[in-house]
Amino acid sequence: MRQLIAFTKKEFLEQCRTGKLLLFVIIFALFGIMNPAIAKLTPWMMDMMSEQFAESGMQIMAVEVDALTSWAQFYKNMPMALIILLILFCGIFTTEYHKGTLINVVTKGMKRWKIFIAKLGVMVIVWTLGFLMSYGITYAYNAYFWDNSVAHNIAAAAGCFYLLGLWLISVLGMASVFCNSAGSVMLVVGAAFAVSYLLSLFPAVKEYMPSYLLQSTGLLAGLSEGADFLWAAAVTAMLIVSGCMISVTMFNKKNL
Repeated sequence: MRQLIAFTKKEFLEQCRTGKLLLFVIIFALFGIMNPAIAKLTPWMMDMMSEQFAESGMQIMAVEVDALTSWAQFYKNMPMALIILLILFCGIFTTEYHKGTLINVVTKGMKRWKIFIAKLGVMVIVWTLGFLMSYGITYAYNAYFWDNSVAHNIAAAAGCFYLLGLWLISVLGMASVFCNSAGSVMLVVGAAFAVSYLLSLFPAVKEYMPSYLLQSTGLLAGLSEGADFLWAAAVTAMLIVSGCMISVTMFNKKNL
């Protein structure tokens, strides 16, 4: 356990040294601020454009915004933040392969599974803290400007998207075991999501697909219930656990 903690600290220091951790903080904080800001500025922007539309014979009705508008913006922006995180982390293993640094760590007695868990753990922690930061900033501003009570099942909707992020991170970890380049890792992650999305187009299986969790935004407007996403959440959780187990097994056999 001491080795695992020490290697995890080393990974965090590496993220700090390269500036990635600071970049993540800025990105998630910025997205958190943008959600209520865009919602708050929407009526003003529409009013500014009303004269131009009026000249074209179009009339713009008054736009009313509330906390629900801001939360809708939150779920439009967070996929981009998640994509940026995955892109920045796609080389967390492959860079080590090319440099050969993992060989030195293993020859000094470090168990391979600890290396994998430490690196995966860093990604999970960064995603968790970043998501909570963005979520907290949005929630606080929404409470200040409007009233969060107009949005239903806020925590359930957030939990669904957070779980989707964990699944994609686990896919990135698995892809990193089999692939030797960052580009290949991202292609695998993109392909995994694409397959899940395409399968979710079939009514018979859509409620079991991880990508179905994206539709949890319907919870905010009361259009769906948390129980509607239980199967998708359960399948996603099982894919995460099984994927990590397979990744650890294969990483123990990988030629570094």
